[in-house]
Amino acid sequence: MATSFSALKNSNAVESLTKKMESENKSFVDDRFWKPVVDANGNGFAIIRFLPVSKEDDSPWVKWYNHAFKSSTGKWFIENCPTSIGQDCPVCVNNSKLWNSGLESDKLIVRARKRQVKYTTNIYIVSDPKNPDNEGKVFLYTFGTKIFEKIKGCIKPEDSFEKVVGFDPFSFWEGANFKLRIKNVAKQRNYDSSSFDTPAPLSNDDSVLEKIWESEYSLKEFLDPKLYLNHQVLEKKFRDSISDVSTPSIQATASPVQEYNDEAKTEFDTPTSNKYQEFLNKFKEDSTEDDPF
Repeated sequence: MATSFSALKNSNAVESLTKKMESENKSFVDDRFWKPVVDANGNGFAIIRFLPVSKEDDSPWVKWYNHAFKSSTGKWFIENCPTSIGQDCPVCVNNSKLWNSGLESDKLIVRARKRQVKYTTNIYIVSDPKNPDNEGKVFLYTFGTKIFEKIKGCIKPEDSFEKVVGFDPFSFWEGANFKLRIKNVAKQRNYDSSSFDTPAPLSNDDSVLEKIWESEYSLKEFLDPKLYLNHQVLEKKFRDSISDVSTPSIQATASPVQEYNDEAKTEFDTPTSNKYQEFLNKFKEDSTEDDPF
């Protein structure tokens, strides 16, 4: 910044302008997160280790929801779902009404708009063939229900003829490396072949483990209300996404049924109703989302 006319005359703005352009061209990708890289055929492989709870958290993972869909108007709606923090969500409320209409066409819309379950945790990269520089580092990793089912399966194995002993996959000492195998199945990422190794310490040196633990990220931010739009703003954004801008008022929707109306709430539309909670529980249990983004 020039503090006088003479300073302005003698200044060299090229360097400062160059720095400004470089800063504006920086990617907004959060480099705390690890994402597996796949080949041209959509297949990928890596070995990771799920890490124990950080010193700032109460659980080694955090569970949250979001909505991501493109309506028939061609507009995208991508937002975090307030049910993640125990608040009602206008999208879920609208979905519940459509689901209750009994029309299969409405149910198809609901399935496209439904909230998607996500899990975020800290991981240690044991092997990353596509990006070896990531190995030996701690990252955040977000995944869906398919991988979480693998985690649940080793904590509490399903009943079988063989007596399988469960283990804590997040433990430094009693956990196990996770072989992440990604396959392209029907143009979708598939994780069915992923599996845990035999339990073994990540390292026999506690000082190494402590350093890794100190490198973990807090997960509290993912349930911070600041990450979630308030109900009024979220509802307006949702209505705008399913509205036909060629009409003067909100009439056209992605559904053949009447759009949700605040002035005509039914028992099913009310966020605190039993039917609404049953609806949320259904998609909480039935979600098959396995690719976070």
